[in-house]
Amino acid sequence: MAKALIFAGQGAQKVGMGKSLHEQSAAARALYDEAQGVLGWDLAAISFEGPESELTQTKVCQPALFVHGMALHRTLAEQGKLGDVDAALGLSLGELTAYCAAGVFDFATGLRIVAERGRLMQEACEQTTGSMAAIIGESREAVAELCAEFDIEAANFNAPGQIIVSGEATQVFAAVEGGKARGMKRVMPLNVAGAYHSRLMEPARAGFAAFLESIVFQAPQLRVFTNTTGAEITDPIAIKAALVSQVVSSVKWEDCMRAAAASGTTEFWELGPGGVLAGLARRTERDWAVKSFSEYSDLTG
Repeated sequence: MAKALIFAGQGAQKVGMGKSLHEQSAAARALYDEAQGVLGWDLAAISFEGPESELTQTKVCQPALFVHGMALHRTLAEQGKLGDVDAALGLSLGELTAYCAAGVFDFATGLRIVAERGRLMQEACEQTTGSMAAIIGESREAVAELCAEFDIEAANFNAPGQIIVSGEATQVFAAVEGGKARGMKRVMPLNVAGAYHSRLMEPARAGFAAFLESIVFQAPQLRVFTNTTGAEITDPIAIKAALVSQVVSSVKWEDCMRAAAASGTTEFWELGPGGVLAGLARRTERDWAVKSFSEYSDLTG
């Protein structure tokens, strides 16, 4: 059985995540200790104790989710349970966690990359007035028409009939009302800090490109998939370019999952809080085998 690891994106975080891993896994505890040295602040304390208002900040939750995902990965490795894993993929931020699990860069380098990405994206949010909305039960074509009419962008293709749109707050609000007027039954504004995966993130994309320029990426040791196209990607230079582009482009998560399944994955293991990706997987293909791991008790069955 060929397994693929799938890693959560921003929004999945919750106070308390990783605490049991830190308490019961030496490998996980070592990562949290290393993270404090890399970041210069106590990520473990915010992850385990909050407050939620601090954990949900983009510059905090992105490193927190990355470390939590890698702590789960290291604990599973410590237990000898990753022998039949041959692929890794992640949603938005989770794509970076997947590349770390696949050996494209080491943990410390990955954490520095994620921390800078989160900082730049939060800065871009604070400099713009962006928003996002979820559109449920509509085709990609119908959403594309709505986006074109209101000059916004499709940010996430999460699963069939679950698409997130992004852009200037006034235009997103107009699109929500416009969607309802044309008969779309479920068009819902989201409570987010900004317009992720849209042109409003261009300052973050430019800064991220400059930051990554001097960092050497390695060839992945697992099959990996890029959110920008949904396809498998192997060349380190192409991986870096895709990560830069991903900041302002649509996340084709449904496409990534389908490509992994088509290339031989028979079971998905979600490493992250909340079971969000397992839910999206079941919405995409009910017969996919998916397991979710978040805390230490999930790993001992």
